[in-house]
Amino acid sequence: MNTFRTTALAVLAATVSTAALAADITVGVSWSNFQEERWKTDEGAIKAALEAAGAEYVSADAQSSSAKQLSDVESLIAQGVDALIILAQDSQAIGPAVQAATDEGIPVVGYDRLIDDPRAFYLTFDNVEVGRMQARAVLAEAPEGNYVMIKGSPTDPNADFLRGGQQEVLQEAIDAGKITIVGEAYTDGWLPANAQRNMEQILTANDNKVDAVVASNDGTAGGAVAALTAQGMDGIPVSGQDGDHAALNRIALGTQTVSVWKDARDLGREAAEIAVAMAGGTAMADIDGAEMWTSPSGKELTAKFLKPVPVTAESLTVVVDAGWITKDALCQGVTAGPAPCN
Repeated sequence: MNTFRTTALAVLAATVSTAALAADITVGVSWSNFQEERWKTDEGAIKAALEAAGAEYVSADAQSSSAKQLSDVESLIAQGVDALIILAQDSQAIGPAVQAATDEGIPVVGYDRLIDDPRAFYLTFDNVEVGRMQARAVLAEAPEGNYVMIKGSPTDPNADFLRGGQQEVLQEAIDAGKITIVGEAYTDGWLPANAQRNMEQILTANDNKVDAVVASNDGTAGGAVAALTAQGMDGIPVSGQDGDHAALNRIALGTQTVSVWKDARDLGREAAEIAVAMAGGTAMADIDGAEMWTSPSGKELTAKFLKPVPVTAESLTVVVDAGWITKDALCQGVTAGPAPCN
């Protein structure tokens, strides 16, 4: 046996195996919906990373239906995908989809939202810290007064992670009697129209005596700002997250205080790379940056958490410099705003 030749062939095989493997990989992505601006950015990042790896991309849009999402995943599996990235519409209802994928030996990445199942790799930003960042920014602008908490979807665990982080920051002021929470509501489907309706009802119930709004994302912030504007109250502190272009413009205009920026380009790229690695046989625990994390239900999950960045009027230049938004889009309608709009 020619040992040298065998070794050389093994080295050659190892060198090309990753690229060859990726070229044979198809990653299926199940989106909960495309109703919010940010998911298109995530999708673009996933597609770009898969293309760079030589892998294929297929997807389905559940259109905010947990039942359709289960059907979508079944369809993706039937198409022969080698890995799944799932943005769960309902963290509980998605269970059968994870089971179906596991039965076929298909690895799953729980994207941005928790899938409380140890068989799914959990990739997200630190959402408790996002909540803290939101509350800190609003508290700095309104250290006293009546607060409204506009939460996310009741079917999304992130809503409660965010709310927990917000409470951590506000608790001391609440205990001291400086802050009173006069209204609190979940936002079905994270839909801005639902957030606006909730905000309108809370304003009515409190005779408009509201001094600050801790809204859990930019969509719900937009709904809250619309309700406030209708009452001539635009400009009171309002939080958000995601770095939506409309929200960043509101910050420049002075109608939103903060958007915690979770660079979806980073999240999408990471998801694609993790999906390809797992499809190629890499164990979840061996993914770069992976850690063991205990979910609220006590389950041990393999997870990776990316770091968010709070963007306020003082730091808007950051998102322009990063190429996240153009100066023109950021400063639309702004006459005497913060840098870079001044």
